[in-house]
Amino acid sequence: MIVNRTALLPLPAEHLYDIIEAAENYPRFLPWCAGAHIVCRDDTVVSADLKVKWGGMNFEMRTRNPKRRPEYMAIHLERGPFKRFEGEWLLTVLAPDACKVAFRLDYEFDSGLMTRVAGPVFKRLTDTLVEAFIQHALATPVLAAPVVAAAVVDAPAVMSPAVASPIEVLPIDALQPPAPPDTATDVAAKAPGGDPTPPPA
Repeated sequence: MIVNRTALLPLPAEHLYDIIEAAENYPRFLPWCAGAHIVCRDDTVVSADLKVKWGGMNFEMRTRNPKRRPEYMAIHLERGPFKRFEGEWLLTVLAPDACKVAFRLDYEFDSGLMTRVAGPVFKRLTDTLVEAFIQHALATPVLAAPVVAAAVVDAPAVMSPAVASPIEVLPIDALQPPAPPDTATDVAAKAPGGDPTPPPA
C-alpha cells in the first residue's frame, strides 16, 4: 500500500519537524499509539519502539529513521509485522512562518492473515496520519493562525498509478476503532437510565 500526502501550513518548518521527530509524544495525540519509547537519538538518526493498538490491531514495531533538521526524516523498519515499511517526511521552508510538508509511506504486512485482519484499519490510520500531525501542530501556542489555514491536498503518485490509490481527507474525530467482527453483534451499550440500547447498525 502506498500513501502520498502533501500539505501547505502556516507554521515554521522547524516546529512541525520537531513534532514529527519526537516519537515519545505520539501517544498524546495519535489515538492508535498505545506507547512509544526512544531507543536512541542523535543529530542524524532517531530510533523508536511504538505500540500500535486500535480496532482489534495490537502489535509493536521499531523504526530507525535517518534525519536532517528541519527538512527531512526517513522511516525505516527494524522490527515489526511488515514485509515492507519504508517512508519519508520532506519539509520545505516557504517563509519563516510557512512550510510545505510531503509524506510518503510504502508498506505491506508480512502475512495474509495480518493483511486481512489489520489491513483495512491500518490503511485508515495511515490515510489520516498527516492530518493528525497538522491538527496537533496547529493546536500548539506557537501558531496564531486558525486551523482552516492549512491546505491538505493529494500528492502526485511517485510510483505507478496502478498501485497508488487516492487519499481521502478524514477528520481525526471521525476515526473510531471498529468493533471486532465476532463480537460486534453481542455488545449492548447502556443508556444513562440503565436501559440496554442495541449498538448502532
